This record gives sequence, C-alpha cells and structure tokens, in this order.
Amino acid sequence: MGVEDVTAIHEEYGGERLPPGQRRTERFPVLSKSGTPRWEMDSWEFSVTGAVENELALSWREFTDLPQETQRQDFHCVTGWSRFDNEFAGVPFRTVAERADVADDAVHVLFESLDGYSTNLPLDECMREGVLFALELDGQPLPSEHGGPLRVVTPHKYAYKGAKWVNAVKFLTEPKRGYWEKRGYSNAANPWREERYSFL
Repeated sequence: MGVEDVTAIHEEYGGERLPPGQRRTERFPVLSKSGTPRWEMDSWEFSVTGAVENELALSWREFTDLPQETQRQDFHCVTGWSRFDNEFAGVPFRTVAERADVADDAVHVLFESLDGYSTNLPLDECMREGVLFALELDGQPLPSEHGGPLRVVTPHKYAYKGAKWVNAVKFLTEPKRGYWEKRGYSNAANPWREERYSFL
C-alpha cells in the first residue's frame, strides 16, 4: 500500500506549511480532556447513527476490515506546536459515509469518544481528502495515549477537531457543538487563520 502525501494542504489557504503562531517539534505531546480510557477488543463497537439510510454498528474486526489507506500528514495542535510528516493509516471518512448512505439533508457531523469527548465538523469538511479514522501511526498501531485504538485526523484543522478514542459518529441535519467548542474554542479551527478561540 502506497503513501499518499497531503502535506501541501497549506497551499489551499495561501499560507506556509507551518501555520502562524506554531512551532515545529519532533516530539508528540499528549493532551486530552481527561485520562486515557480503557477498552476491550471483544466489546468495542463503532456506531454510525443519525441522518443516514443505514445505521452501522461495527465490531473491531468489522471496522478494521474496511478499505484503508496511508497518508503523510502534518498535525497542528491549538496549543502552538506542529508535527510534520506523520504517516497515518486508517479508514477514510468518506468510506464510512458511503457505507452508511448519508441522507440528503445531513449537513453536520458529531464525533463521540470513549472518554465522553465530542467534537463537530460540517459534513463537507469531513468528506475532503485527509480526514481519516486512523488506526496506525508511522507503521505501528496507534498508541493509546494518542487516541488508540482509533482516532480521527483532520490535517486542515487544529487537532482538537480530530477526536481521540472515537467510537461513534452522528450525522446531523443542523449544527451541534462539541466539548471544547462549547467552552470557547473556535468552531472553525483553521490553523492558517489562527482560529483558536471564539466566545461567540
């Protein structure tokens, strides 16, 4: 399986590869709203509900049997650091959306996680290249502290839009804000516009 390079995504926004206000690091700091949740492979389930024709309830084996791809992406944290050239392997968001047969009136997506975290994105932002349900990082299973067994990666957004430990996706007919968005973080989260916080 080849590696698709999406690190030029910054060109779409007319900015440099390193967004303003960011510093590059080779480390991968661990940040989350609470501790790392526990999970069991035998009982883990990934659900897709809401404005879809086919609701899904996938076991770990069923999820990992979905078509996968590997992408080289940059990762931008809202706290001011960026990590370049991460190789994430996983299931494209579009693949899950196609399996669920998203309804015509769906406009928004809410991601939910094992630790109670949630985050949101417009549907069209999820359907673009680079949005993956990541299972691996740099050729190894995704470490639990970085969201393993499964996290979302969103290279065109700050990383809080990529839910760690994700296990549920809801397709919505109207927007709904997630955990940090309700607490003053930007709903847009564009690194090249420094959309970090918003109290509107």
